[in-house]
Amino acid sequence: MSTKTKRIVVTGLGAVTSIGNSVADSWKALLEGKSGIARITKFDPTDYRCQIAGEIKDLDVAAYVGPKEVKRLDPFCHFAVVAGDEALKQAGLIGDNAFAFNPTRAGVIVSSGIGGIGTVMEQAAILNAQGPSRVSSLTVPMMISDMASGYLAIRNNMQGPNFGLVSACASGLHSIGEAYWVIVRGDADIMLAGGAEAGVVGLGQAGFSSMKALSTRNDEPTRACRPFDKDRNGFVPAEGAGVLVLESEEHARNRGANILAEIVGYGLSADAFHITAPREDGDGAKRAMEMAFNHAQLPVEMLNYVNAHGTSTHLNDKMETAAIKAVLGEHAYKTAISSTKSMTGHMLGAAGGFESVVCVKAIEEGIIPPTINYETPDPECDLDYTPNKPREMQVNLALNNSLGFGGHNASVLFAKYR
Repeated sequence: MSTKTKRIVVTGLGAVTSIGNSVADSWKALLEGKSGIARITKFDPTDYRCQIAGEIKDLDVAAYVGPKEVKRLDPFCHFAVVAGDEALKQAGLIGDNAFAFNPTRAGVIVSSGIGGIGTVMEQAAILNAQGPSRVSSLTVPMMISDMASGYLAIRNNMQGPNFGLVSACASGLHSIGEAYWVIVRGDADIMLAGGAEAGVVGLGQAGFSSMKALSTRNDEPTRACRPFDKDRNGFVPAEGAGVLVLESEEHARNRGANILAEIVGYGLSADAFHITAPREDGDGAKRAMEMAFNHAQLPVEMLNYVNAHGTSTHLNDKMETAAIKAVLGEHAYKTAISSTKSMTGHMLGAAGGFESVVCVKAIEEGIIPPTINYETPDPECDLDYTPNKPREMQVNLALNNSLGFGGHNASVLFAKYR
């Protein structure tokens, strides 16, 4: 079925990030160039190579689910619930005067790259210290990565297509792309889609540190994440969630919903190269972007903005720059690019969810958020990365890239709705 037979629109946005516990607060912080990265407080990071992260701050989850239910969910599900509620409320699907949608025509794909890794750590310690009889009966449902989708469906009586997928740091964006296809093929009218992650725990931090993938600028945390800068030395992990409500245009218009943007293309590919390193020539990322444009049936010259994967690692930023140039040609030098990870940190499986929120806000507001900490240009990264300050400009077409360990690549094109 051609994507042109059914248009898919965005009607709600939700976010929890290290720079704000809502879309409005996170967006304001992005435009002010504020970093949410600081020394880790959830555990003592003294013995770790990387002692910094983008942690969620002052989030009252009990206000959403009640104190008893808080203990029955891993934090990645906490973040999914808060972001999901915000998106559904904006879309007019929950809350006062909510539209009474058909529950069998509404689904959820909100994914996580590493799921309940904190629960795994906690219960493994109990197992080792106290024996198997002391392990919580909630261990399995708390740790499995599909539980954000499952719980959100239960919470909102959304009985349609429901699953969680795992593609590392591409999980959130793949979820949005797959939810798009669910609606295109007619299996649902509404999909809640995105990613949630709570990976700032000792095991995750130690594993990434042992790979030497993380920045070690522990003494200057707000300046540690510097995508595309010549002096970048690794990414900074973060937690949070980014969730969108997608609908068929017909369904949204029939119920009088406020349409924020339209999804016009989705591409995905595999590097088939290495479990952690990207292909240096960027061929995998290039093919994902090309697929998105092919589905959109739009010329690359229409593109105004790229929210890059932009992790602040040497290999990713160099490769992604090459891939963008391979797809856009000379237009690459006329396209605004930014990595909002410079402020939020890398939200892993939630990154593509939140960065899709950013693309929609850029289209809505006509402002490109900056890449902060861009101080020393890298000759191998020679495009316009919107350094240090936001830029007002009309955005009609925005591209979001997410690339994950295992060689997973995803690209989604968002357009101004007309």
